[in-house]
Amino acid sequence: MPGYSTPESVHIYLSSYLSIYLSLFIDISVCSYLSIYLGLFISIYLGLFISIYLSILVCSYLSIYLSWSVHIYLSISVCSYLSIYLSISVCSYLSIYLSIYLSLFISIYLSIYLSLFISIYLSISVCSYLSISVCSYLSIYLSQSVHIYLSIYLSLFISIYLSISVCSYLSIYLSIYLCLFIIYLPLSLHYLSTSVSSLFIYISLFNI
Repeated sequence: MPGYSTPESVHIYLSSYLSIYLSLFIDISVCSYLSIYLGLFISIYLGLFISIYLSILVCSYLSIYLSWSVHIYLSISVCSYLSIYLSISVCSYLSIYLSIYLSLFISIYLSIYLSLFISIYLSISVCSYLSISVCSYLSIYLSQSVHIYLSIYLSLFISIYLSISVCSYLSIYLSIYLCLFIIYLPLSLHYLSTSVSSLFIYISLFNI
């Protein structure tokens, strides 16, 4: 009864040939036992070998594919996030800076222009009107000799005094009004720019 020793790395063809040969020429009990043993051993060995090979191959393929996919997805996500964040930050910064700069520039320009224009216009108008009115009234009402001198003196004095008083009052009132306007205008513009920036952020996020 010939016996054969099977190494662990036996080929599929040899295993099939040996199993057929042993099943034909060996005793029924020994042949059955050996054929079952060899069949189980070869099937287990080949199953483990094929499963390990396939698992290594599939894992390598999946790791390469998933690494590229995850890398591309992360790069797109990070680029999109950074572009959105930088655009929102730059737009907010520029809107706040421009609103503050424009509010200060406009408020200063308007305050200077309006104060000069109103002070000059009112001083000329009030002084001319008061001087003409007072001089006419005093020249008619007072007598000719002494009253002419007094009328001229009083008319000049009253016209100067009234012009100074009216101009002082108007300058104080205008300065207070312009100060309040300068204080509240940047706040209003800042609130408006903040609202517009929030609206742009909401629209950009909604589009995404």
